[in-house]
Amino acid sequence: MNYTTLQVPNDTLYIAATNEGLCYVGNDVTELEAFAIKRKETLHENDEAMRLYVAQFQAYFANDLKTFDVPQDVIGTNLQRQVWATLQQIPYGDVWAYQDVANAIGRPTAVRAVANAIGRNPLLIVIPCHRVIGKNGKLTGFRSGLAMKRTLLAIEGLTQYTQ
Repeated sequence: MNYTTLQVPNDTLYIAATNEGLCYVGNDVTELEAFAIKRKETLHENDEAMRLYVAQFQAYFANDLKTFDVPQDVIGTNLQRQVWATLQQIPYGDVWAYQDVANAIGRPTAVRAVANAIGRNPLLIVIPCHRVIGKNGKLTGFRSGLAMKRTLLAIEGLTQYTQ
């Protein structure tokens, strides 16, 4: 598994990919290491192999990219994969509540399971879980912290969530 680091506003991202595609995005190197162990992979820092992915993240953070189109290598349960696919349907610059995601997958009573699947999203930003908020309109948990979530929403023009 190749990886690289990328400096983004107020943080560092760790981006990893297998030969099949992008498999991890986060801001915690310990979490990346645990992720690689769980997938029975060895990490290799390789900036050259990660160039395509880095270019798209740089474009996103420069507000020049709204949708990522890199190959993905995600592993999850059927529910997780369904939730993650649904998250990719949330338009850039928009937010949905957890209930909206549960409704979209046809499981309106599974809000807690949906939230759990969102929390296990391995591809932050690419699978835009930062676009999911509480039904009361408040920001809720985010694997890379609420400061990062606020930054991402601000990039997408949603400055009302930066307070």
